[in-house]
Amino acid sequence: MSVLTEDRDGVLVITIDRAHAANALDAAAGQGLVDALERTSADDAVRVVVITGAGERVFSSGMDLRAYARGEDLHPVDRGLRLMGECPKPVIAAVNGSALGGGFELMLTTDLVVAADHARFGLPEVTRGLLAAGGGTRLPRRIPLQVALEMGLTGQPISADRALQLGLINRVVAGHEVLDTALGLAAVIAANGPRAVQVTKRMIARRTGRHRRGAAARRGPGPAGERGRQGRRRRVRRTSPAALDGPLTGRADVPVVDCVAGPVGRYHPPGDPGVPAPLRSSDPPGVRLHRVR
Repeated sequence: MSVLTEDRDGVLVITIDRAHAANALDAAAGQGLVDALERTSADDAVRVVVITGAGERVFSSGMDLRAYARGEDLHPVDRGLRLMGECPKPVIAAVNGSALGGGFELMLTTDLVVAADHARFGLPEVTRGLLAAGGGTRLPRRIPLQVALEMGLTGQPISADRALQLGLINRVVAGHEVLDTALGLAAVIAANGPRAVQVTKRMIARRTGRHRRGAAARRGPGPAGERGRQGRRRRVRRTSPAALDGPLTGRADVPVVDCVAGPVGRYHPPGDPGVPAPLRSSDPPGVRLHRVR
């Protein structure tokens, strides 16, 4: 099997077992990830997930380009990565070796990272004339923008120590200690209230925008994307103080204006591509803006 799973007291260990192919993800490996993550979401006994790669050289090299060249259907790989990023339970990456390209993008879908001291991280796609779509969108949410730009534009990898300094990973240990350290971290999390852990993960993801922006990026253009854009809009009600005494819904004297969400206290008319303008000086005294979610 391309993907192995093992239960360890509430922790599900997922191992990409393709060391001969740099732990690249072909259709079978992608489906193995899908099966493991679907089980994780449905099984209350699983509280934390740890994902690692076989061997000591490579965590994962991402999508198997040879399988792609053969015409193999690799949609399970995309689905596996999506489920990894959407997993309601904490996911820890035990990075046993280099995580470059698609392997780096896989790591970025996880929540916590324990890495070997010899591991390297990067997006070398541009050196081959390719686009790092997944990592290119996730990386700026994990490290400073200027550093993300440098990694993306030069294609040069960084060391584990540098990644730790940037806050991209959580621990750097010797190669033979990676899995045990990740399991120790997982055990601490698994000992906590499972519901509280899941809600905390979701709250932090929403606060940082990781979940919302990732979902919007996956939807892309089309009706779903348009609904997402509409969902990011806010409605501003312009009312007089007297109108605040009664219910706002259905009042003919309470105009409703669509307004793109912007800094509090600024007005941004729909369709205006510019920077939100200050509140209009022509507004009569007593006009108030109310942001309605």
